[in-house]
Amino acid sequence: MSSADEKQRVDAATADVLKPGSPSSDTSDDAPIDPLAERRLLRKLDLIIFPVFFVVYMMAFLDRINISNASIQGLTSELKLDQGNRFNVALFAYYASYVLLEVPSNMIIKHVRPSLFLSGLMFLWGIINMCMGFVHSYEALVGLRVLLGAFEAGVLPGIVYVSSMYYKRHEYQKRMSFFFCSTVVAGAFGGLLAYAIAGLGTPTMASWRWIFIIEGAVTSFLAIFAAFLIIDWPEQTRYLNAEEKDLLRRRMAADVGDLCRMDTLNKFAFTRIVRDCKIWLAAFMYMGISVAGLSGTFFLPTILLEFQWKAQEAQVRTIPVYVFAAGMMILGAWASDRLKHRFSFIMGGASMSTIGYAMLLAQEGKSRDYKFAAVFLVFGGAYMITPMCLGWLQNNLSGHWKRSFGASAQVMIGNLAGIMGAFIFIKSEAPTYKTGYGVALGMMWFGALCATAMAGLMLRENRKRARGERDDRLALPEEDRTNMGDWHPSFKFTL
Repeated sequence: MSSADEKQRVDAATADVLKPGSPSSDTSDDAPIDPLAERRLLRKLDLIIFPVFFVVYMMAFLDRINISNASIQGLTSELKLDQGNRFNVALFAYYASYVLLEVPSNMIIKHVRPSLFLSGLMFLWGIINMCMGFVHSYEALVGLRVLLGAFEAGVLPGIVYVSSMYYKRHEYQKRMSFFFCSTVVAGAFGGLLAYAIAGLGTPTMASWRWIFIIEGAVTSFLAIFAAFLIIDWPEQTRYLNAEEKDLLRRRMAADVGDLCRMDTLNKFAFTRIVRDCKIWLAAFMYMGISVAGLSGTFFLPTILLEFQWKAQEAQVRTIPVYVFAAGMMILGAWASDRLKHRFSFIMGGASMSTIGYAMLLAQEGKSRDYKFAAVFLVFGGAYMITPMCLGWLQNNLSGHWKRSFGASAQVMIGNLAGIMGAFIFIKSEAPTYKTGYGVALGMMWFGALCATAMAGLMLRENRKRARGERDDRLALPEEDRTNMGDWHPSFKFTL
């Protein structure tokens, strides 16, 4: 076929896409959006969506990491977790089920009401967490950790998937980072609560047991309210009236284009999903960067205990570390959304953590204040960019199925970091933990390299689309042309 014939075929396909009655030709979509109505809608969504998700994920993260607080309040000695690598295996057990069930969970949530699905998971993992307060053997603890991972698996990918359906790409990061502050609040609150609960211990009921029982009970209690408060999919939510739903649809269409849809999971769509390098690069980026945050979260009380603080003093001193991490997270998100750019911030956060790890690797002979300052740098850099990895991928995916698979695959692979983080801090290396700090530093830069590759590929693709080198895709059959997602040539990637 000659180039002239090919051009005529593409022009005809384009005209067919833009014919009257197609989504992009709807005159109501072409009408300008009232900025006042848009701001009102955004304020309403902000009040509805993220405060509830903040609490849900805060409790999920708290129930995941409270084993680290319990470990220095008597759990380790009573269940003999200091024998071999028992404590590390108990941490690993959670991620064994967590990683395997994330993608199936996001396939399920696509077909159900998120409010009932997420609150149901929350209620069940709260019960499991309470049960850990009554265990008397190492084997029972490991079994319950496996169940905890199973019921928490669908929470983060589900929240990312649902919330991304309500915001434009460069509105999303600061909200995602606010949401991720729930992890640092959980870390800080966990230390404070463990400090308070320490006085509840009795000869028949150790204080570490009350950590699990109280926190699990609170989770299950809050899950009852979450069932009525969590937002559902845009087309079914009871929080928005018909006019607001239409405004939301028009806003999202204006952001990524109504043509960039993927509402049908067929062979064509599945191929576009599994061959999308962005998803896999973003997943390994998230994995590399998360090693620092997850391993640090699990072992922070233990690390601070090695700085020669007593157990209760170490619990309290986790709080300022998490407060600083939250500040960096919010500041980075605000600047990133304002500049409509992610990549440079990810590299900046990786560099900040690198300085902290370098200080910890060279800690011998240094003061406690020097080592404590290094911990701030590690957590500040890692926590600033962890939610940015999630937001960046969602910024560059379009279509229900693409976002569903992308969110779950990224979190699934990313949470392999939890498995690595569970084993890299070796008890025999205390107090310097050279393997732990060295592996976390190396994985941080593995994630940074994946981010560099992802940015380079998207920049190259944007240039090709700007030159019209992907317009031949418009000549595909209509069922494929309207189901491309971000593979559509009109979609522009954000760096």
